[in-house]
Amino acid sequence: MIGKCLVNGTAAAPLLYSPVSLSFWGGVNPQSGEIVDCHHPLRGESIAHRILAIPCSRGSCSGSTVMLELLLNGCAPAGLIVEQPEEILTLGVLVAQVLFHRSLPVIILSHNFHHLSGYTYASIDEGQVSLSETPLSVPQSPPCLSSRSRIDLSPSDQAILAGEKGPAAKMALEIVVEFAAMQGAPALIDVTRAHVDACIYTGPASLRFAQTFQSLGARFVLPTTLNAISIDQRRWRELGVDPDLAAQAGTLANIYLAMGAQPSFTCAPYTLDDAVPVVGENIGWAESNAVVYANSVLGAHTQKYPDFVDVCIALTGRAPSAGCHTVDGRRPAVAIHLPLVEAIDDAIFAVLGYLVGKHAQHRVPWITGMQHLQPRRMHLKAFSAAFGTTASAAMYHMDGVTPEADQFAEDASHLPRIDLQPAEIAHCRCALTSATDPSVGLVSLGNPHFSLEEFEALRPLCIGRRKNPAVEFVITTSRSTYEAAATVGIVDVLEEFGAVIITDTCWCMLGEPVVPPGVRNLMTNSAKYAHYAPGMVHRGVHFGSLAECVEVSVLGHRSA
Repeated sequence: MIGKCLVNGTAAAPLLYSPVSLSFWGGVNPQSGEIVDCHHPLRGESIAHRILAIPCSRGSCSGSTVMLELLLNGCAPAGLIVEQPEEILTLGVLVAQVLFHRSLPVIILSHNFHHLSGYTYASIDEGQVSLSETPLSVPQSPPCLSSRSRIDLSPSDQAILAGEKGPAAKMALEIVVEFAAMQGAPALIDVTRAHVDACIYTGPASLRFAQTFQSLGARFVLPTTLNAISIDQRRWRELGVDPDLAAQAGTLANIYLAMGAQPSFTCAPYTLDDAVPVVGENIGWAESNAVVYANSVLGAHTQKYPDFVDVCIALTGRAPSAGCHTVDGRRPAVAIHLPLVEAIDDAIFAVLGYLVGKHAQHRVPWITGMQHLQPRRMHLKAFSAAFGTTASAAMYHMDGVTPEADQFAEDASHLPRIDLQPAEIAHCRCALTSATDPSVGLVSLGNPHFSLEEFEALRPLCIGRRKNPAVEFVITTSRSTYEAAATVGIVDVLEEFGAVIITDTCWCMLGEPVVPPGVRNLMTNSAKYAHYAPGMVHRGVHFGSLAECVEVSVLGHRSA
């Protein structure tokens, strides 16, 4: 079978196939290659030294850093076969090849992907995929980037590539150009701001990437915000964080601060007063929930940029003219109709986002049936984060809610349509609970970071009450939101209730001892964290509304 090479090369190995997309961040252990996503059918399998075949990556932009860690740790796949154009994992391979001379072949097999099912072995030889029930062999050749179509470079691009802006900008633009060519972009465009997700410490490889650019004198040329990092820089000792992790994570964050980034440390940059883009503004953001929210709710234009290319965009101010930067890239490809459901609590928005993402996958959906629920910004935040967890698409349109939905209404009438059923929605909500007993030792809120609106919704639920001493009640948020909540007295109310508020980091980076060692189950109102937590912290999860989270923290368990 002939496919399209993203990274050329040869490989022959046992085949690991799944028709379900996979997020490497939160889904694959970068030290071993084991799949830890409890919602994935391949959970418990190892991708190390096997040819992995999945439709596409999904979820987090940090999948590129996990791929780089896997390659440098010697437990990466032997090769990667995908059904859809795949950018996050391929970018990790690209960076590994350019900076560290490690690689693996990546190939798109669009028309025959499902023929891989049932075979035990596979080989990749340049653009050819072969299948067998017995081991195969191919001549070994070093992987290399596939031949690139010509990108129309501006005079300033050519000057950067000639080294006139320094070696860091040159290397960064080389990566941006390779990424653009991989996407088939005809040219590069200017962007006005960046949000860097590569500041998350995933292991030595993430730090080596930053140190490489630091050694070249890298400086950001755009207003650049930083995602949540792996520690609360100001309180890590108090929280009992391992000093070695704190040192490595702090060093990584400080390198990007030295390059000129703002100390925003939030996975919700759209909550920062000075960082909110406007409709039609071209930006270069990573972090899946932020990208989906920016494109869908704000009407800004960004691709779901993988970690590392976000840094390169911030260093050059240039990005590929592709994906959601273009009209065609924002055009819906599937219509999803929601039944008339009652918003019995705020958890419905996260559930619907999670389910719509599962159906949409790589397609931008045009969604009907949400308008009567009158979603507020915090509800769209929950929907976007959940959608970004299960989909690979970078945006959605919501009829009567999001700013660009009207312009695609006529197109939507001709799209393939999916009608969600009440029973499916109810099943999805139940499936987000993985705990097998009613105990709860931790309530985790703020994935993505709690907004001021969410703090305002939480305050009346906690006034005059105290949590159960056996339950930890922890909220993650940004420094700026914490200060705003403190100014209006919300922090005092929550601390009287017994809550702990952590800044800088988020639940996707937190483990023990913030997650107490003796706790079997946690509870959250985040569909994103309900999805990732079982694999990341090895705890059961109870999923529910904000009010349910408070009630459980007072009772000390979840009632039937």
